[in-house]
Amino acid sequence: MKVNALDHVNIQTLDLKATINFYTDVLDLEARDPPPPLDPKLVQWMYDAEGRAIFHLTTPGSLSGDNAVQELPRETGPVHHVALSCTDHDAMAERLVSLGLEHRLNHVTAIDLKQIFVRDPNGVLLELNYFPGNH
Repeated sequence: MKVNALDHVNIQTLDLKATINFYTDVLDLEARDPPPPLDPKLVQWMYDAEGRAIFHLTTPGSLSGDNAVQELPRETGPVHHVALSCTDHDAMAERLVSLGLEHRLNHVTAIDLKQIFVRDPNGVLLELNYFPGNH
């Protein structure tokens, strides 16, 4: 048995619309309805250019069918950040400035890795990694 790759990250949100807008406007991901029986008014999957649903955006209770839940779960809080392999560092840095989003730039010179750190509307820290050849 082996792990082949990370499949997706599920982000629970109280503001589905703002979260969808962030991932479409900032990362150029495409929002699509999830498969049944999930309710597309409560759940959206965010697809990359290769057609992979890398983020599942869900509202509290939407996965359990308990739509009365109105607060975010506390049991999954230890995740510090989600790292994404990206291309075109300068274009992303410019986009974040133009959108007025607070972010931090970092350069790991030992391996020539450029990074941008930005938070989504839910406070999820994203680490955008630009490896050599993808700056």
